[in-house]
Amino acid sequence: MTKGTFRSLRIFNYRVWAGGALVSNVGTGMQRTAQDWLVLTELTHHSATATGVVMGLQYAPQLLLLPWAGFAADHFDRRKLLVATQAAMGVLALALGLLVVTGAVRLWHVYALAFLSGCASAVDGPARQTFVSDLVEDVDLPNAVALNSTSMTLGTMVGPAAAGAMIGAVGTGWAFLLNAVSFAAVIASLSLMRAGELRQHERSGRARGGLLEGLIYVRSRPDLQAILWMLLVIGLFGLNFQIFIATMSVRVFHGGAHQYGLLNSAMAAGTLGGALLAASRHDPKFRLLAIGAGVFGLAGLASALAPNVWVFAAALAVGGVAILTFTSATSSLMQLSTEPAMRGRVLALRLAVGLGVTPLGAPAVGWVADRFGPRWSVAVGAASGLAAAAIALNHMRRNARAA
Repeated sequence: MTKGTFRSLRIFNYRVWAGGALVSNVGTGMQRTAQDWLVLTELTHHSATATGVVMGLQYAPQLLLLPWAGFAADHFDRRKLLVATQAAMGVLALALGLLVVTGAVRLWHVYALAFLSGCASAVDGPARQTFVSDLVEDVDLPNAVALNSTSMTLGTMVGPAAAGAMIGAVGTGWAFLLNAVSFAAVIASLSLMRAGELRQHERSGRARGGLLEGLIYVRSRPDLQAILWMLLVIGLFGLNFQIFIATMSVRVFHGGAHQYGLLNSAMAAGTLGGALLAASRHDPKFRLLAIGAGVFGLAGLASALAPNVWVFAAALAVGGVAILTFTSATSSLMQLSTEPAMRGRVLALRLAVGLGVTPLGAPAVGWVADRFGPRWSVAVGAASGLAAAAIALNHMRRNARAA
């Protein structure tokens, strides 16, 4: 089995890393669900705009810290860098949990802590993604990237369902506290790794202009440009699942915390299937981006038109398979086709474009949901998937070898 879908798990360091990451991913899934529920139902009166602002503040640092995050991943010891960022996010989760449990939390607290957590995550992201290449050989890199996505998907599957049950049983604050504890698992896994078995790559120099070098590098690569344009379109309007699911669950299907958690898990089930499919592939192709984006757009249209919560959940599952296929392929293709010394900066651009633009799109999508209804906001997300598919098809038309 380890020679196929799960082959990267045969490597000790990757196996330890995957175990710690899975625990942390479950905690992160709990926190995101609890945070949305806290803002949407406890601190506001079902305000999708406020939920969008929280998302915006959480992802804005992906753009703001772009000049430093990618360079840090290329220059510093990634393992030590990850220990620092994971510890910072754990402390911030603990602070929010204590505020909620003691009844002292206010909306501005959530805004501030979401921004600070986003800052730590912005530095963590490129280091975490490039750290995979320190654990496995290039031939296993697509598989390791896909298994990372599987771990994140399992977290988003178990986490929201657990958060929904916990919110109903003991309150929202405990989800944040458990997430704070989960970061210890990642720090422990990093400490247990065999340093001598970590792969050594060429590091970038200390000279300034690291971001500029990354931009110049991407400018010479039409394939990377096409991927970034696709990520930009979907990142702006299509990755606002927190808003889509929360507003559809509460305002269209009139459900409570349990239904909200289960809908998040439905989409996570789809992304799990997509992750396992991605892990079984040895050589991802550009056409996968077109297929993933196109199916995501069609699933979004089905979600917007869903007559009941069961159809909506099924459409979310299909969308989960599609978006995971798309995102996993972008990560694998960009890492495998990029020089090792440039990977941190290129992946920082990927995260900044794919997630960092959410601060621009999330409030707009929330406003559409408040002004015209949640179904229209989901339709906007669907349109972004179809637009991204068109970009991929245009690139393959101009570059026959890309397909």
